[in-house]
Amino acid sequence: MAVYDLEEQEQISELRAWWAQNGKFVTALAVAAALASVGWQGFRWYQNKQASEAGELYFVVQQAAEQGDAQKAREAAGQIIEKHSGSAYAEMAALLSAGVQFSQGDARNARAQLEWLADNGGDAAFRDIARLRLAAVLLDEGAHAEALARLEAAPVATLKARFEDLRGDVLAANGKPVEARAAYQAALDAIGQGESEGAQTLREVVRVKSQSLGG
Repeated sequence: MAVYDLEEQEQISELRAWWAQNGKFVTALAVAAALASVGWQGFRWYQNKQASEAGELYFVVQQAAEQGDAQKAREAAGQIIEKHSGSAYAEMAALLSAGVQFSQGDARNARAQLEWLADNGGDAAFRDIARLRLAAVLLDEGAHAEALARLEAAPVATLKARFEDLRGDVLAANGKPVEARAAYQAALDAIGQGESEGAQTLREVVRVKSQSLGG
């Protein structure tokens, strides 16, 4: 029995010696793990809070859009862009608000929000929609070179026909019928044989515009 007591004492002595050597390190690891857990929980809480705030502001933009209140939509969208610029809500709010501004005759503010999204958006499809709408605004203003510049980079595949169609409009307005017909043909090629109602309508519109240029 004494032998076992001695062995136990030796183990305790070894444990004490190991703890004296490594105890601070182990304690530091435990504290770091606890802080990391608390920090992660705090970060998740912050993320959820930010998402909730952005969602509430986007709802304000939606309501303003339904009511045709351009100022309210613009202000709420501006708050989302300022406070939650990295969220999808900011991109959707910019698009929605820009549409309201344009429908109310405020092309300047519509252009500003579309430019922000086209230059800073994180989602490629949202950026391309913004570029497309921005080019349409620029065409309406007679800024043909700027409109073509916005259409220059290849968009996501689903928007190629729309981009080529608008490119044709800009070129036609700029007195370049040959280039415009080429753009319209590229739009028709991108539409292909799609049988959806939207595809059929776009194909017919593009065909009519191309034929109206003669040649």
